[in-house]
Amino acid sequence: MSEMIDVARSSVQTWQADQMGHMNVQFYVEHAAQGLAALAVRLGLGPRFIDAERLRLIARDHHIRFLREQRPGAPFTVRAGVLDVRDYGLRVYLEMYNTQSNEIAATFVSNVELLDEDTRETKPLPAKAKTAAKSMLIEMPAHGAPRGIEMTPPRKAPTLDDAESMGLHFAWQGEVQLDQCDGQGYLLPRHFMAIVSDSSPNIHRPISERDATKGGAVLEYRFHYHAYPRAGDVLTLRTGLKSVGAKTLVWGHWLFNIETGKIVTTAESVVIMFDLASRKSIDLSEELRGRLEKMVVPGIGV
Repeated sequence: MSEMIDVARSSVQTWQADQMGHMNVQFYVEHAAQGLAALAVRLGLGPRFIDAERLRLIARDHHIRFLREQRPGAPFTVRAGVLDVRDYGLRVYLEMYNTQSNEIAATFVSNVELLDEDTRETKPLPAKAKTAAKSMLIEMPAHGAPRGIEMTPPRKAPTLDDAESMGLHFAWQGEVQLDQCDGQGYLLPRHFMAIVSDSSPNIHRPISERDATKGGAVLEYRFHYHAYPRAGDVLTLRTGLKSVGAKTLVWGHWLFNIETGKIVTTAESVVIMFDLASRKSIDLSEELRGRLEKMVVPGIGV
């Protein structure tokens, strides 16, 4: 097995911090995407290959764990390795670590495929890319494995009508802007996460409005990308509570194209209740647990 290679390095900027005072989850995804682009160069699938073949390595799904919050000014590095090599794609592992403390901040596991830049059709990996990928094979570290999310096969694609009939919460809606997209006009990976993140106050208001000293922190996410929206598409997010644990809540998120009613992304998030003063997790009260259990929606999830 090989050692992981460094694929991205930067630091947390003040404008990347959210109301919790740490780097917002969307920017973790952005830096992971930049790391994937650098990994693609090492596989011979970099900018010159993209220009010549009109093909690009793109994530079909993500499993993400957040292990330590990163505050403005924190330096970090992203390193990567390959978990599996297939004819039509790779399973890759990336992790972000604090360059000063060497502590792991977040992990990313993703199935990636070589997609046509214009049509998003899947194409076979070139033999040279597969050979290069096999030289980067690693064992996935234990801290990158799922903890609060079940990695079951994705469910049958739901429709907006399904979401309406299930009574899912209307959490977010908006038009895809050009500056949220790549050079081909497709929504960038960061903004799938940003949509779910931006919807959080609408989702969590029934929980947090009674106690301003408490909040929520996301521990884990899973995304499955059914489609890649383009600039001008109008999207809508529907959300429901999947399960309630001792300290955690699992939410399901379904993002749709409002014009077609078709699914864009199914996702799940594991959220822990958080004391804003001590920055530590707290147990759910019996009163809150009772309210939340009544909100659980059977059938929601990836």
